[in-house]
Amino acid sequence: MTTLDSPKTTAAAATATLTLDGATVEFTLGETLYEVCQREQRHVPTLCYDERLDAFGACRLCVVEVEGVRNPVASCTTKAAAGMVVRSNPARIDKFRRTLLEMVASENRETEVDAERGHASQELSGLIERYDARRDRFRGKQSGKSKLDDSNPFILRDYDLCISCYRCVRVCAEQEGDYAISIKGRGFHTQITVEFDGDLRESACTFCGQCVQTCPTGALADKKALEAKELPGEIELTRTVCPYCGVGCSIDLMTKGDKVIGSRPAMDGPANRGALCVKGQFGFDFIQHPERLQHPLVRGDDGELRRATWDEALDRAAKGFVEAKKNHGRKSVYAIASGRAPHEAAYATQKFVRVGFLSNHVDNCSRS
Repeated sequence: MTTLDSPKTTAAAATATLTLDGATVEFTLGETLYEVCQREQRHVPTLCYDERLDAFGACRLCVVEVEGVRNPVASCTTKAAAGMVVRSNPARIDKFRRTLLEMVASENRETEVDAERGHASQELSGLIERYDARRDRFRGKQSGKSKLDDSNPFILRDYDLCISCYRCVRVCAEQEGDYAISIKGRGFHTQITVEFDGDLRESACTFCGQCVQTCPTGALADKKALEAKELPGEIELTRTVCPYCGVGCSIDLMTKGDKVIGSRPAMDGPANRGALCVKGQFGFDFIQHPERLQHPLVRGDDGELRRATWDEALDRAAKGFVEAKKNHGRKSVYAIASGRAPHEAAYATQKFVRVGFLSNHVDNCSRS
């Protein structure tokens, strides 16, 4: 037995087959039925599932039939096994799903919310439309009380829309390690909360926004994006890279017309996989700030700044660099690149210092 053959043998031993909707499919041992259904492009709905989190099995929408098992099983928590016979969407299961959705929809204040609220905010409304679920079948007592008086500038806490999927609680714990969000009460008294039932700014919350982007109902929402909901036009997403530090988080900038209204983490970003810090999530106001410089300024003999052309400003800067090097040596120039500038500007800055002055005296304001 050689070491080169070992991985192939292990890989071959790690697969098996099952029957899914009449077709024989291969899976890797350890996969769940939900993962198999997703890969085989079977529509299996869910409201509590986030691929970044441990499977929870709370919403029960992902149930499937397994031959030999009396009751439907939650596909997100049931491991696939060799020889299983699985039916993902029989009529009986669709009826269960419709009833569950009607129970959820009947309790919530509304189900159709603004897309500006968050990345996953349309999941509930999309499923209700797909299954033609009624919104008034189980009208009655409601759980979840909104904290609209929370004065933090970033996150709206509209818990009248909460369905207790706990995705926000789990992403805060499992992905961020902050444990800022928790649950209190049981049954209709269930409430998403923070320590001492206070405001987010008084809690361990770091305003990374992950709870907003995973919420499937818009109960947690992006306040800054909602401020622009009345602007005309559709939301457009542009994939780019956050400039604030060297991690290279992929983000989707939200725009309406020529105005940036929000920033969302790219769930498939290779560096961040849906995560962002508070700067990447909410720190985009500088782009269109009214005090942002829109033309070059140079200082006159009187010490006051005045508007200048680009040629004049660049000539003035070049002259200053040449005189500094001549009078004080090549290490007299030290450059600091801005975390709010494009990556191309950071690259040009370090090239300017390292090639132009043969020095490594260059840094970035967001290096930490």
